Amino acid sequence: MKLFVQKPIHQIVAESEGGEHKLKRSLSARSLVALGIGAIIGAGLFSLTGIAAAENAGPAVVLSFVVAAVGCAFAGMCYSELASMIPVAGSAYTYAYATMGELMAWIIGWDLVLEYAVAASVVAVSWSRYVKSFLSDFNIHLPAQFTACPFDQVILADGTITSGIVNIPAILIIVLVSILLMIGIEESASVNTTIVFIKVAVVLTFIGVGLKFINWNNYTPFIPENTGKFGEYGWSGIMRAAGIIFFAYIGFDCVSTAAQETRRPQRDVPIGIIGSLAICTVLYLAFAFVLTGMVNYQAMKGDAAPVATAINLTPYPWLQFLIKLGIIMGFTSVILVLLLGQSRVFYSMSRDAAHQG
Repeated sequence: MKLFVQKPIHQIVAESEGGEHKLKRSLSARSLVALGIGAIIGAGLFSLTGIAAAENAGPAVVLSFVVAAVGCAFAGMCYSELASMIPVAGSAYTYAYATMGELMAWIIGWDLVLEYAVAASVVAVSWSRYVKSFLSDFNIHLPAQFTACPFDQVILADGTITSGIVNIPAILIIVLVSILLMIGIEESASVNTTIVFIKVAVVLTFIGVGLKFINWNNYTPFIPENTGKFGEYGWSGIMRAAGIIFFAYIGFDCVSTAAQETRRPQRDVPIGIIGSLAICTVLYLAFAFVLTGMVNYQAMKGDAAPVATAINLTPYPWLQFLIKLGIIMGFTSVILVLLLGQSRVFYSMSRDAAHQG
């Protein structure tokens, strides 16, 4: 049946390199590593670490990050091999077309488009909330009704509860990032690299400052005894926490969508995927180690902002502003990489449709 016809790899590569419209190969391995880090490090690092430590693993959440990283590494190596064999845009859509046929490729392609669209929208809403909070610290207050959607309730300055009208900041960041992507991949990669540099610097600052305020007693016991319920401390808690914080690693697959714009995809794409995973893993381990050393895992239970609690233990209130800036930068790069991935999947699907026509 035609729906299950597979497209040969040599045909996919030939179609991507030929024709009037083709993508320019301008990205280096360093650019791909920055794209991977940009997609991976978001707000999950600052929120999920405390939750997983408090409810599941205690200080051993560090081991949970290792377990999650190993699982991601296997998936990352699969993406690396496929991207090296089929160095074109489209990621899993293109790989499915070459291995499972047109129907599965069509389903996976639209799944990816929806995934990237919904994820970018959700991140944009969170970006809006953090920008609003960040600006309010400088006595700049955005109208509440124009920072929330009609389905959200907002509290006005006089205490009145009403519904939002439109989330203008969320729309604005999507529009700005889309314009940047339309300008060109080189410009987008340069901006992403700058943003990644800022947010990594924020994470390193927290780690560097926090090391001075670690209470080593907080690491005892390092693996809290299981309560008798699966997932509440002990080794089962470590594994359950690994499943929770796996979310913090999601995004490395977006690197493969830029394979067609990479100078040496067989070499650079694996470096981009595995390199970004390795760097993020080191940052995650150091961050989790410092956070659980500063704040006892039991004190994090019910704490919506354990990072803020940790910062309050230091004489540096400016760290609060820095963390918010890092989260905003993190969200911005995540939106950029998600929209980049979505546009490349669209490109691949439309190109295949044109060749069939």
